[in-house]
Amino acid sequence: MSGELDGRPAPVALVVRAVERPGVLHALTSVILEHGANIAYVDIAERREDGSTVYFELEGVTEAAAEVLIRDLEALPIVGEVERAPSFAKIYGKRIIVVGGGAQVGQVVIGAVAEADRHNIRGEKISIDTIPLVGEEDLAAATRAVARLPRAVALVLAGALMGGDVAKAVYEIREKGIIVLSLNMPGSVPDAADLVVSDPVQCGVMAVMAVSSSARFDIARQRGRRY
Repeated sequence: MSGELDGRPAPVALVVRAVERPGVLHALTSVILEHGANIAYVDIAERREDGSTVYFELEGVTEAAAEVLIRDLEALPIVGEVERAPSFAKIYGKRIIVVGGGAQVGQVVIGAVAEADRHNIRGEKISIDTIPLVGEEDLAAATRAVARLPRAVALVLAGALMGGDVAKAVYEIREKGIIVLSLNMPGSVPDAADLVVSDPVQCGVMAVMAVSSSARFDIARQRGRRY
């Protein structure tokens, strides 16, 4: 399980240090395309006047092919250095996002971190991200954004009252494969979620169990239930 996400091998991760000017990303991706690699993730991690740092995660690249690809990237006049790095999938693994009121978020995180630690010491990688938020507009935007976050597989909505556009956003990201857990609260969000758990600590625990590759917990058999 270590170094894998959903059963797939971890991608080859490269940190490319290059000049800072228009067309650099195009030049780098052109070389990657020539090698038949699929770009699973790209991030311009640093931008300064003396250069930029671009981070790539590439799929479909063998170890031998990676060395050739690195040499070809380093041959570009715009590139100063190319370095191998462990992928985010290997370091941080699957991501659970916890959004909502500060007090409730904190309690969910207690359960989630404790359960994630139990899985991670056995070689799995599950990380917990949080953002305390209030207000329907902000909560709905944060909910929809989870589907765009790299490696995010589950969302926990932890608050005292959520509904309206937030519930619509929950249905939308569930269609995209994100598992959604909710605290038991007034509003329409609990009806939209995959699973509702009243106790915030237990909700955090069950969120980790729902995404773990090693836990004997099938979210498909729990959908629609309230605990």
